[in-house]
Amino acid sequence: MKLRITIDGKVYEVDVEVLEDEEEAAASSYLTRPSTHATESHAQGHADTWDSEGRICRSPVMGLVIKVLVGPGQSVEAGELMLVLEAMKMETNVTAPRAGIVKSAFVKPGDPVKATQLLLELA
Repeated sequence: MKLRITIDGKVYEVDVEVLEDEEEAAASSYLTRPSTHATESHAQGHADTWDSEGRICRSPVMGLVIKVLVGPGQSVEAGELMLVLEAMKMETNVTAPRAGIVKSAFVKPGDPVKATQLLLELA
């Protein structure tokens, strides 16, 4: 798709590639963007990232995995930083919603992720 954008009187022509299909766009529209502050609580920053039991973590954004700070078998405390995502030059911290043990990490640094993609699982 080709678009023409005018910024401060200067005209730019750009090619735009649609990466999400309609279903993915609808799914990502109900997710809340988590805060980039690791000290913020689960309820304030990651309400839609974890399932209601705090067991399954899905990506709140389409982006890139920057850091994975946990691995299978590792114990985590509530609020502990587990993973960092980057989307549109903004970092999104994913913290543990509760104390537990990491069952699985489904991504590694450098992996691209889609909104709602499975990231982590706590036992």
